[in-house]
Amino acid sequence: MALNFPVGCARLRASTAARVRPTVAASAKVSPPRVDEVDWVAATSSFFENESRPIMLYDGVCNLCNGGVRFVRNNDRNRRIRFEALQSDAGKKLLRRSGRAPDDISSVVLVEKERSYIKSEAVLKIMEYIDLPFPQLAFFLQFVPLFIRDFAYDNVANNRYSLFGRSESCEI
Repeated sequence: MALNFPVGCARLRASTAARVRPTVAASAKVSPPRVDEVDWVAATSSFFENESRPIMLYDGVCNLCNGGVRFVRNNDRNRRIRFEALQSDAGKKLLRRSGRAPDDISSVVLVEKERSYIKSEAVLKIMEYIDLPFPQLAFFLQFVPLFIRDFAYDNVANNRYSLFGRSESCEI
């Protein structure tokens, strides 16, 4: 079938004939689960058996991060947050529990019994646990879109060693 359209002095003829493409069948085989796979929630459940307080994971050699831990400790009179360096064995296990690589030290992580928070969400959640006025500040900051908060977080985190330096070992 052809359609004719008058265009000025010339006629445009468009064909609606369809091209036929051969189809290729692809198949995939689902591999069985690896034997060495670990259920990291179950493997780290002992962290929350006797203690329900969340755990703040931080870069133990970062001066900014160590200062952040000191700040949280000084403003957490009720001691509602525990701390663990990302580089420690426990920190690596909790990173795996949070779905992150065990050597990923790019973000602060707050691990609760049922959920984990990273980047700016972790910072806001930590602010909710510490003393006034930080829970109120966190309430207002949650209205800033996540992509803007994480953009600001990433810029500071990616330059933290050059801006604030690093130490040879965990100070806390």
